[in-house]
Formats: sequence, structure tokens, C-alpha cells
Amino acid sequence: MTRPRRRRVLGRILLYCVVLLAMLPLLFPVYWLVSSSFKTNLSAYATPPEWWPSPSTLENYANLATGYTDFGMYVRNTLITCVATALLAMAIASLAGYAVSRLRFPGKRPLLLGILATQMFPHVLILISLYGMFRQLHLMNTHLGLIFSFTTFAVPFSVWMMKGFFDGIPHEIEEAALIDGCTRMGALRRVVLPLVSPGLLAVSLFSFLDGWNNLLYPLTLATSVEVRTIPPGLLLSFLGQFKHDWAGMMAASVVVTVPVIIIFVLLQRFLVRGLTAGAIKG
Repeated sequence: MTRPRRRRVLGRILLYCVVLLAMLPLLFPVYWLVSSSFKTNLSAYATPPEWWPSPSTLENYANLATGYTDFGMYVRNTLITCVATALLAMAIASLAGYAVSRLRFPGKRPLLLGILATQMFPHVLILISLYGMFRQLHLMNTHLGLIFSFTTFAVPFSVWMMKGFFDGIPHEIEEAALIDGCTRMGALRRVVLPLVSPGLLAVSLFSFLDGWNNLLYPLTLATSVEVRTIPPGLLLSFLGQFKHDWAGMMAASVVVTVPVIIIFVLLQRFLVRGLTAGAIKG
């Protein structure tokens, strides 16, 4: 091996070591989460803490599978609400983003600024209005209410992202489709939407993950166990006034986190491309 090549290899090894050391503070909580999921609840409270589960047990995962808690119901409710939120946000954002990108109408700029301004309000402030509205509409403790509440926060960002994608599509493509006999909606569905598919995927993934991780809205708007999602379900099932099942909480957190990590790893290139392309073109 020549000296310049040896220097490059050593430099790369040094770089990897520095990155690994920098990531240790970020990776340690993940390690502690996984290791604690294999501990007994007594070991989870041990002082000094046990860095490695001894004895190791699968009881916490077995309890989740055998219905020791309502964990299966929480997962089902979360999938229903998050998938519906992703589809609804994608439909609204694609139509709204196309409208503000292509159409000219009075108040277009104030409307865009108003949509952007809604992202500046904290969740709690929006939740106050939603709570009173949902009580009047009898949407409390319903899947539909949770879907609408998740969508309120996902749509503004999604509209701006889709607008950036539509701005990057040449008008001539649509005009050619219109000349060939397509209606505007037909050109949107058959020509434009396939070209902005990375943006649609990014919007749906963003909306899904936002609903999956949302604690405040379902904790307030869904007090019934039958419609409770994962975040409030874990909080209320494993942490109580007289007992804290930290080991069970860790096992449930691992089960909930792994699918999201897999989805993100498989789709991250589409998500990153969607976010960056929408930002650049917008």
C-alpha cells in the first residue's frame, strides 16, 4: 500500500472513530431502552443500575403478546388513525398545493401566509379550540376526531411542500395534456401527480409519523380505552399512581419503535429527496 493511500485509509478510520464517539451520547439511550426491556421490573429499579440485564427475561414481550395490557388495541387504533391521516393529508395537500401553485385568485398570498402562520401556534393553543369544537360535533372519543385533529397540524406544512413540487413542474406539460383532451383534473391525476410522487410520499410519511408520535391530542380528545392510541396508552397502562412497570414500558417502546425505524430506513431517500426538492423548488 502506497503512503498516500495509507494516509487516506488512516484518515477515514480516524473520521469514523470521531463520528462514533460523537454518536455515543445519542446511541446510549437506545441501548438502555433495549437492555431494560429484557430486565425484570425489580432489576430496572436496581441501584447502582445494571448495565446488562441479569437475569435476562422475555416476560415483558410475552405480556404484550398475551394481552396483559390493551397494547394490541392501541396499535390497531394508531394504525387506523395514522394511515387515514396520511391519506387525508396527502389528498388535501395535493389539491390545495396545486391550486395555490397554478391558479390565480384574490387573496392568494394572504392565504399562503395564513397557512404558514398556523404552524407557529403551539399544539396546546390549537387543542383548546379543537376540544370545544369536537364536543359540539360529538367527535370526542372517536377515530374520526383523532384523524381530523392530526390532519390539522399535518396539512399546513404539507401544502407548502406540495406547492414547491408543483412550482417545479413546467406549465407546458399540462397544456399539452389539455390540448390532447384532458380536463384540468384529468391532467392533474394522469400527468402531474406521477411527476410529484416523491412529494406525495414525503407528505404521507410526515403525516403518518406525526400522528404516530402525537401524545397531546389523543390524550385529551380520546379518554376512552377503545380509541386510545399508543403514546397515551403506554403512559396510562404502565405508569400509575401506585406502580410503575418500567421494564414493560421499555419492551412496549421497543416494539413500537422498531417498525417506524424500518419504515424510515426503507423510505428515507424518498423522504429526504421530497423535503429538499420541495424546499428548493418552493
